[in-house]
Amino acid sequence: MLSKYFRVFSEYFQIALGIVLASIGLKAFLLPNGFLDGGVTGVALLIRTQVDISLSYLLIALSIPFLILGYYTVSKRIVVKSIISILGLALFIHFENFDTITDDKFLISIFGGLFLGSGIGIAIRNGSVLDGSEILGVFINDRFGVSIGKVILLFNVILFSITAFIISTEVAMYSILTYIVTAKVTDLVIEGFEDFIGVTIVSKEFEQIKVAIIKELGAGMTLYKGKKGFGSTGEIQDFDIIHTIINRIDIKKIYRIVSKIDKDAFIVEFDVNNVRGGVLRRYLNKKKDKKLPSFLSEQQL
Repeated sequence: MLSKYFRVFSEYFQIALGIVLASIGLKAFLLPNGFLDGGVTGVALLIRTQVDISLSYLLIALSIPFLILGYYTVSKRIVVKSIISILGLALFIHFENFDTITDDKFLISIFGGLFLGSGIGIAIRNGSVLDGSEILGVFINDRFGVSIGKVILLFNVILFSITAFIISTEVAMYSILTYIVTAKVTDLVIEGFEDFIGVTIVSKEFEQIKVAIIKELGAGMTLYKGKKGFGSTGEIQDFDIIHTIINRIDIKKIYRIVSKIDKDAFIVEFDVNNVRGGVLRRYLNKKKDKKLPSFLSEQQL
């Protein structure tokens, strides 16, 4: 029970931190200089340049339709936390005033996007959203099968086109830069700094390869039982298919390891968005005292 309360406290504390970071990005960088971001926040900022209405009121008003959509497309818990987060962001923006840090347009785009993306990413990692465009993407994907990324991209293409027409092409271009930085930082915060890649290896020399991978990389693996199809040599005996997850910086090394043993090995690599548990943690920590698994203990290394 205590751990449950601690987890809830931790989630809302991190959401509060995300609100503070997003507020800094908006009030210390974007808003004083008339720059926009993508999504609902960008729409609110665009309207704010034309009408003398508080950004806080605009954020709340524009978020209501998306929260209603979220009620029918995502869990009620996410909607409740998102309502609290958006209200918190609006209140913080309304009452807090940050001094303008710089007038350099390039720095405004970069650091405004950095702070805003960090705040949005932290909120999403804890089951909340600060911008309703993600909910719109989920809704359209659920109803019409259009990918979330395409929905958000189309939303922002329309937004920045209107920005170029109403304000200026230069502001639209800097706003696009802000959006790109925000999106990349958001992804980085959500997915983490570790860039994983999955590798599947099919080779008749599977025994030597799996020993070499563990010895030289210290990476864990999953073995699948396979049987090669018919080819020039006919059907061969059963063998193990090696499946492992490594950091992207080691992909060249694993190719060298496999190539030394079997130049004709079949290798497939693919992106991995998230990994938990397994031997991977020990691999990333680079511990020097790793012990080899028991199935290798009798083999000569």
